[in-house]
Amino acid sequence: MATTGSMSKRTNDQWTFLTNHCHVLICIVSDPTMRMRDLAARVGITERAVQRIVADLRDAGYLSLERRGRRNHYDVHTLTPMRHPVEGHCLVSELLEAIEAC
Repeated sequence: MATTGSMSKRTNDQWTFLTNHCHVLICIVSDPTMRMRDLAARVGITERAVQRIVADLRDAGYLSLERRGRRNHYDVHTLTPMRHPVEGHCLVSELLEAIEAC
């Protein structure tokens, strides 16, 4: 059995509770016209990673986008259930409300 001291040595300070997919979604909710470059800077990942995440979210039905002039405008589908079985009974809107309350 590991002691508290050995656990702290093994802990990786780089992990977070929320995924980059969630971080991108939160940023899009806060600014539906945010550019990929700005999303990447805010989340701390590459623009290419943001493009893949936005494509994943779009393909899974969590958001849609509409081109408005030179910018994209994202619409987050907040009534979509979460993906993982542990939280699959919750809607995206409930997660966003919980995060907003913090």
